[in-house]
Amino acid sequence: MNLNFGSAKEHNGKCYLRYDDTNPEAEEQLYIDAILEMAQWMGWKPDWISFSSDYFDKLYEFAIRLIKDGKAYVDHSSPEELKKQRELREESPWRNRPVEENLLLFEHMRQGRYAEGEATLRVKADMKSDNPNMRDFIAYRVKYVAHPHVGDKWCIYPSYDYTHCLIDSLEDIDYSLCTLEFETRRESYFWLLEQLDLFRPYVWEFSRLNVTGSLLSKRKINVLVKKGIVRGFDDPRLLTLAGMRRRGYTPEAINRFCDLIGITRSMNVIQSIMLENTLREDLDERCDRRIIITDPIKVVVDNWTGEMPVEAPNHPRLPERGTRTLKFSNVFYIDRSDFHTVDDNPKFYGLAPGPRPVGLKYSGNIICKSFETDASGQPSLIHVDIDFDRKDKPKTNITWVSEADMVTLEVRLYSPLLKDDRAAIDPEFLQFIDAESEKICTGVAESSVKQLKPFESVQAERFGYFVVDPDTTADHLVMNRVSGLREDKEKAPAPAKNNAKKGGEKKKKEAKENQDK
Repeated sequence: MNLNFGSAKEHNGKCYLRYDDTNPEAEEQLYIDAILEMAQWMGWKPDWISFSSDYFDKLYEFAIRLIKDGKAYVDHSSPEELKKQRELREESPWRNRPVEENLLLFEHMRQGRYAEGEATLRVKADMKSDNPNMRDFIAYRVKYVAHPHVGDKWCIYPSYDYTHCLIDSLEDIDYSLCTLEFETRRESYFWLLEQLDLFRPYVWEFSRLNVTGSLLSKRKINVLVKKGIVRGFDDPRLLTLAGMRRRGYTPEAINRFCDLIGITRSMNVIQSIMLENTLREDLDERCDRRIIITDPIKVVVDNWTGEMPVEAPNHPRLPERGTRTLKFSNVFYIDRSDFHTVDDNPKFYGLAPGPRPVGLKYSGNIICKSFETDASGQPSLIHVDIDFDRKDKPKTNITWVSEADMVTLEVRLYSPLLKDDRAAIDPEFLQFIDAESEKICTGVAESSVKQLKPFESVQAERFGYFVVDPDTTADHLVMNRVSGLREDKEKAPAPAKNNAKKGGEKKKKEAKENQDK
């Protein structure tokens, strides 16, 4: 999407959004609407929206022409027989039927006189070709399924291999860009256009994008959805556009990432750290700050009671964003990771029993006097004294949420979906899915987060970026952690040099050279 729309914009061209709806069994209005919604969310505006089904009448006329020219025939081979013929490069016993018979039988196909699988229309290309896609590929098959766009007008539907090149030509497409698995289809693409004496677009293939820790195969993602392993196509662990939006990615960050990595014909595996860093750079300035505690533990101040307002900046580097008022009280919550039961680690600057003070952001210093435990022996309540004058300078300041000014929320914490990147190439990929890649906990946050709407993000001070999930209701707030504040490794790998090619004349030149080969 970034490549097509971006290249068109860069060169004052036009980019079409076409739905390949040649298989009525796979088409749903839900998917049709979602594709356009995602394109618009990404900031792209198609110059023209079309459906392959818009051209069904014209495609049928082309099929008749091919039959009359002796370039297509009706075949009664079963799917298994057809597969074997193509593997062994053997001609179908119906390949050399007379033109008049093929015209009659094709009309019978259209009239619905054959059951599904009993008859297909195949092009007469080259069964001896080294390219399997040239071995008399199917142009039409029988399917008794109503089409969401054209209803029940047709019971025969064109194949992708037949349709794609013809509509590219009919729509005067200059550049047809696709991933490398379609490279072997280039020969049949041009062959069919030549048989019908149609305009030939330039064709250029590039490698699929692979990101560590994630699956990008539509087929494999579909398996995860059908098996209920993920929440849907918009699961925040998926790198579908819907999933990335739900995770908290912005269109600007996604487009920036695509611009950085470019395109290449070489194997293209990008470290997820690079994607996350691109997002963090975007969110850092975009997001206001709020306090969210994902693993809260209760704290009670013993030497002071009451409530008091404190001011906190919405963004520490952008004073024009203003401030917000927090309500501090003698009962509040801190994150469990900020408390140790024994002060025996010189590198730990959080709260622990003893005289060492710890700062509370926007408030005073506290020292831990004692703590209580629950039935399992885990700390459940901390008693502290507070010094609002901050007589001693603490080594760190921790965040807090006041019981007098808080909201409880469901927090969803995400880690990479895959335990092993072999899932991208292994047919038994389910064994590499991390069942613990989504963890749900109950957290607390300052009450102002209730004003956020679904898909709005904030930076939780000290703990990362969070986005409001669309599962949120009026009385149940759900937030997803987008990412931490820092990458896990010291440095994200740089994009591959020399291999990546972005838009422009270089891309056009390669497309032209590949077209002429």
